Parts: sequence; structure tokens; C-alpha cells
Amino acid sequence: MIKRMIIMLIVAGLALGGIFGFISFKGRMIKQAMLSQGQPSQTVSTTTAKYLEWLPELEVVGTLTAVQGTDLSTVVSGIVDEIFFQQGDYVKTGTPLLKLRAADDIAKLQSLKAAAELANITYLRDLEQFRVKAVSQQTLAVDKANYDAAVANVAQQQALLDYKTIRAPFSGQLGVRLANLGQALQAGTGIGTIQALDTIFADFYLPQQALSTLKIGQTVTLKTDTYPGQHFTGNIRVINPKVDVNTRNVLIRALLNNPEHKLLPGMYTTVDVAIGQTQRFITLPQTAIAFNPYGSIIYRVENNGQDEKGNPKLIVKQSFVTTGDTRGDQIAILQGVNEGETIVTSGQLKLRNGSPVVINNLVQPSNNPAPQIKDQ
Repeated sequence: MIKRMIIMLIVAGLALGGIFGFISFKGRMIKQAMLSQGQPSQTVSTTTAKYLEWLPELEVVGTLTAVQGTDLSTVVSGIVDEIFFQQGDYVKTGTPLLKLRAADDIAKLQSLKAAAELANITYLRDLEQFRVKAVSQQTLAVDKANYDAAVANVAQQQALLDYKTIRAPFSGQLGVRLANLGQALQAGTGIGTIQALDTIFADFYLPQQALSTLKIGQTVTLKTDTYPGQHFTGNIRVINPKVDVNTRNVLIRALLNNPEHKLLPGMYTTVDVAIGQTQRFITLPQTAIAFNPYGSIIYRVENNGQDEKGNPKLIVKQSFVTTGDTRGDQIAILQGVNEGETIVTSGQLKLRNGSPVVINNLVQPSNNPAPQIKDQ
């Protein structure tokens, strides 16, 4: 009985050993086959590192304001009697725009002029009588004061009458009309706007650190999403002699010619200020840089010999780089990349040092120094 049990155990052990041995052998063979195949090649896009000339610039947000511009309003109260302009007209300095009803003011002016004329006649008559000692010096002085007061009353009424007619304070383009015939207007009521658009100011702020690089006459370039792809050039006219104590920024004002009246007061713009000499940098698309807490990384493509078909075997090597300024989609590389090297621009997430790669440049990431936002 014992002998039979021993034989059974030996047979069972041999069977289990054979099974486990086969499984181990199978695993070793699979591992060996996988190692013989190597890592699968990853598809990436690349670019060739090259030098570009960059002009150092400061880019800030600016606001356009008119060289001359104001909202027109009434000085005195009254009812609109006549309107002389059309909305959007270009008018010259002194052009009548709107007239308030003034019949009673004109009648009062005539009355005051008559009183002034009578005071003048009285004064001249008494002056002749004073010369022959017919009236006293006091009477002559009272006549002269009455005459001067009458003339002042005429001037005051004439000024009030002049206020009834609103004229263009300078040459410019009128806006939307805000008053209508017969409308009763209170003093200070707006009737429209007038803007001189042939030249226009661009106001923007720069940090105080930039003051050493600024000077009167320096060139600025403006861009606005209203006219994609267009640039407007001007010159710095004023550097404010005071730095804002809250932001430590200084207000800069540039002047631009605007002959086509494309730029309007109140528009938002991007202002580029050239602040130095042209410099040469190796540049790459920003997508080529992998940023992490340890530094900025790029993947350089290298030739690792040939495969059995004679094709080049490409692998990537990971390198740390020192980056500089950015401009649009581009970034300047200060250290770590040489001109002419092939750098991976997309597909880095699936790479590691020494990974084999296949290059496919049919689709490339954007590499525009001044990209434009497009409406979808």
C-alpha cells in the first residue's frame, strides 16, 4: 500500500514538473522573441534648426484716442429750431451744426442795443455840455457808467445768442445725431460726436524698466484684429514724465497717420515697440520644447546605422536646452541646439531616450512668428 502511494506521488510530481517546466520554457521563448524584435518605431514630425534674425520688441496692449475729438453738447437750454448737418459728414472748423430757437433772445438783443445807443447819445450830449460847464463832472461820470453798462449788456446778450448756434470746434467727422427738430434740450445735453481721424494717438503702458530703451521718435507697430495681417506704423511722441505709483508703469503716447480712417478712437490694439539691435537666434516651434520641473527638453534625431534593407535607422536623443524669448509660435534657443540639427516637433509623449522613430512631415505644427486668430 505504501509502495503504491509512493509511486503515485512520484508520477504526480513528474506531471506537475513537466507542466511548470513547459510554462517556464514558453515564457522564456516569448521574451526572447520580443527582445529580438526590438522597440516599435514611433512616428514623429521634425524640423531643421536654423538661425533667424529677431529685432528685440516689447509687445503690449494699447488704446486708440483721437488727436482731437469731443462729444458735442448744448451750452444753454432751448428747443431745436434747425439742424444743418447729416450724420457722418466731414465738416470744417466753425461750420454751423445746430441752432436753438432764439426769437426772444434776438428781440431782447435789439432792445439792449437801442438802450446802449440812447446811453451813448446821452453821454456825448453831456460831454459837450460839460465842456461849457453846463453839467457837473458827476453827471458825466454817471452817463459814462450807464453807457458802459449798456454796452456790456449787449455783449452778454450777444454771447447768449451765439450759444444758441452750435458750431464745429475743429475739422473732423461727425457721428450719430442725438437731437431732433423740436426737441427741448437742457444745457449740457449731447447732440453727437466729432472726431479728427487723419492722425490718431495710440496710448499704452510699459514697465519702468523699459524707460532706458525708449526715446522720442522711436518706431512702434500696431496690429488689430479688425484688420488681420495689416500693420500700422507710428512714432513715440510723448513719454509721460510720471510713473504710476500703483503699477510702476509709465504712459507712452505714439502718433500714427490714418489717411484712410481705418483706425477709430477707442479701438483695442497690440503695440510692438522696437527696443534694440537685430539679433540672430536659433529658433524652433514652441511645440518642440517639453517643459518640466527639471528643465526644458528637446529630442534630437540621430542616424544609428542601417537596417537589413539598407534604410537608415533613426533614433532620438534627449537633451536639455536653454530657452529665450518667444515670438508667436516660435521660441529662441540660447544653448543646447546647433544649426542644421533635426529636432522633433510633435509626438514627444511616446518617446524616450534611444527610441527608434519614423519621420512624417506631412502635417507640421504652426511655426509662425505672428500668428493670426481666425474666426471659426
